[in-house]
Amino acid sequence: MPLARRERQITLVRDVTPDLPRVLADRQRLCQVLLNLARNAITYTPTGARIVSITLSRAPTNPDFLLLTVADTGIGIAPEDLDRIFERFYRTDASRARTSGGFGLGLAIVRDLVTAMGGSVRAESTPGEGSRFHVMLRIADGGRGRRAGG
Repeated sequence: MPLARRERQITLVRDVTPDLPRVLADRQRLCQVLLNLARNAITYTPTGARIVSITLSRAPTNPDFLLLTVADTGIGIAPEDLDRIFERFYRTDASRARTSGGFGLGLAIVRDLVTAMGGSVRAESTPGEGSRFHVMLRIADGGRGRRAGG
């Protein structure tokens, strides 16, 4: 949040459904997934009155999963790049390495960690409007009575 607000003048919005069950996840790795996705969203959203949102709720299409979505109002990703963004070292534009840092590993790490926790990740994007990254995480204990967080 400090990076978003202080350095980029971006509003970070959180929307977490109350009393969600726990998921089958490693807490530290799940934090790493969330940080990688949030940092990317902040980095690729232009400075100013733009928004990055993080939501967590039951997956509407599968009650055995929670859905974590990180969405931005940034530059978006071209359709031809969407299939490759989770590959190691893949960058949609090599010139971005100089301006945003990084080596093109963040999304590959997200995919590997989420898959190792029994979940899945996908992205959708509209160039010039922003991107949405959806992480599906399996609910522990059939979703009975425990809170989200691993």
